[in-house]
Amino acid sequence: MSVTFGVLGPVTAWDATADPVALKGPRHRAVLARLIVARRRVVPVTRLVDDLWDDPPQGAVSAVRTFVAALRRALEPARPPRTPARLLVTEGPGYVLRAGVDEVDAWRFEHAVTTAAALPPAGAAARLREALGWWRGPAYAEFADQDWARAERSRLAELRLHAVERFADARLDLGRAAETVPDLDAHVAEHPWREEGWRLLALALYRSGRQGDALAVLRRARTLLVDQLGVDPGPRLRRLEGDILHQADHLNPAPDPGETAERVWARAAALYDRTVASGARARLESTVGLLRTLAVTGGGGLRAAREHRVAAIAAAEELGDAELTARVIGAYDVPAIWTRSDDPRQAAHVVTAAERALAALPAGHEAARARLLATIAVESRGGHAPRGPSAARQAERIARGLNDPALLAFALNGVFMQSFDRTGLARRRDDLGAELVALSARHGLVTFEVLAHLVRMQARAGLGDLAGADGHAAVVDGLAERHELPLAGVFTRWYRVTRLAETGQEPLGEVEAAYRQAAKLLDRAGMPGLEQGLLPLALLCARVRYGLRASAASPGDRQHGTGPAGLPGEAQSERHGGVPEVPEVPEVRAAARAGPSPSAWLAGESAGWGPYVPWIRPLALLSQGRRGQAAAALREVPDPPRDLLMEALWCLTGRAAVALGDRAVVERVHAELLPAEGELAGAGSGVLTLGPVARHLADLAAALGRTRQAAEHRAKASDG
Repeated sequence: MSVTFGVLGPVTAWDATADPVALKGPRHRAVLARLIVARRRVVPVTRLVDDLWDDPPQGAVSAVRTFVAALRRALEPARPPRTPARLLVTEGPGYVLRAGVDEVDAWRFEHAVTTAAALPPAGAAARLREALGWWRGPAYAEFADQDWARAERSRLAELRLHAVERFADARLDLGRAAETVPDLDAHVAEHPWREEGWRLLALALYRSGRQGDALAVLRRARTLLVDQLGVDPGPRLRRLEGDILHQADHLNPAPDPGETAERVWARAAALYDRTVASGARARLESTVGLLRTLAVTGGGGLRAAREHRVAAIAAAEELGDAELTARVIGAYDVPAIWTRSDDPRQAAHVVTAAERALAALPAGHEAARARLLATIAVESRGGHAPRGPSAARQAERIARGLNDPALLAFALNGVFMQSFDRTGLARRRDDLGAELVALSARHGLVTFEVLAHLVRMQARAGLGDLAGADGHAAVVDGLAERHELPLAGVFTRWYRVTRLAETGQEPLGEVEAAYRQAAKLLDRAGMPGLEQGLLPLALLCARVRYGLRASAASPGDRQHGTGPAGLPGEAQSERHGGVPEVPEVPEVRAAARAGPSPSAWLAGESAGWGPYVPWIRPLALLSQGRRGQAAAALREVPDPPRDLLMEALWCLTGRAAVALGDRAVVERVHAELLPAEGELAGAGSGVLTLGPVARHLADLAAALGRTRQAAEHRAKASDG
């Protein structure tokens, strides 16, 4: 298990899934903190005793050893008995924590501050902003009164103040003087004896066109230093005051060719702000253009863009101008690849506004009409709105008639979102992706070109052409790096882990670890529709896939430790009929302790499984031996949403139905999956796989007593 440690605030540790590690009591935390302070040097047991107690009790040495043993169990829970510890190691007369530089936030912070000094302003500002964000409070917060922590706490506090000032300095070099002033003002208020803080604040004010305020700040600094400390300001402060009085040229930074974009942006934004009236309608349309760009820059940008988009639509509607409203709604043509909405309520609000704008739009505005229809198609993803498919068809027809490449690309995105009316449509989506690749590449529509290759990556994976999917993933990565589109890499990373799961080239444990690493990319991606419940669902599907592969290799499934759910022996319970064990995520572990009440169980685990609870519930109850409750839950399972995970959720429903002997559900699932017989279940999503659909159909047919049909399905699964 990969563990990271935090001391920039209360002392804590996190496991590979970023969940807190239970470190027990204050003495355990004190031992861990003391070892971190030692920075990979051995701390003798006797020193630990002296540091932990003012008056050590009898048996203090044994107590320290008990604390260490408990910490080792918490930090390395999977370590087999009687094997040496890897992390908290016994060495000579004491203990040492063998953590890497990147595994302790304080060490990582120090490295970031040091390396930032060699970077140009943009790189330094980015690195220091990230590093300062690691602080959760005063270092070693709960050990402020301990002698052994005092020097390290002071050193880290000083390093943080230095980083704050270097961050401000880098922002000043980037031409961001005005936005730096509030932070520096707060900095000198909290730390009034730091002359560098006063110097930077005065310089920021001067570069913001506030010469008088800059001089007033320097006078205030002089008064504080003379009256409170009895010393005059240092030479840098005195020299700056004279330079400001004489408006010295060097106070304005020389143009830096490496930072041209920063300066152009700042000047253009200032010019726009001065020349375009605050109430001008052009501001709304310009805002949407910015939001469209913001949405593809990363997690925080995507979330902010969604929120401000709704505000922009509301502002446009308040003006009562149908054409303006249509342009504001339709201009947000951000490519969408995932078929579950990030914010269903917000999406419904946008669809309703688009429908109102359509009704009010005068005749003759066909391009605006097509954009509104494409918006409805994209925002109605997942088959939740009957209007979605017809809106997609209308948008495509209008766009083709207008011969507008950008409009057609947006309309085809809507068609993609509505291409899930049944299972087995990966080839249709591959054809759509191929057209979009050619269109977007020919007309320089970069974000839609990325979308097109992601569509083809998913579709080729669903069709079992992993080499083809690899090629499209590589193109996506190249475009994303060249055009600074970081969110695209989230999908290619998940695809590559899914490829591992499908090929079986690595042990199941390695695949699960790779999925957990990929899940970290979702933490701040701003895509809750993708993130919620995906990791445990992918882990469950990986276990099923590995079980299917194992049982296909062994004719005697039961004697080789596999059963109807198709899981390897170590991942299933023979006592419960071979259904999959639920992946070990914290929410599910809590659920297992919730007692016999299924409602209590589901309340405990629903946060972990997110929107996929209905399709997991029967398998989860079966894994606890609750067949009656599992059968009742199976009868309540709804049809899966019409989206990228439709085949996978049908397959999971089918495995539960086979295990429970529910013939009606088995027949229904078989009929629904039959069109997808030549595909890999779930792989068309690019994020998980359950193997060949034909193999699932074979098990369903066998459960129905259709021996010949089962053999035909199995043969097709082998051919695949």
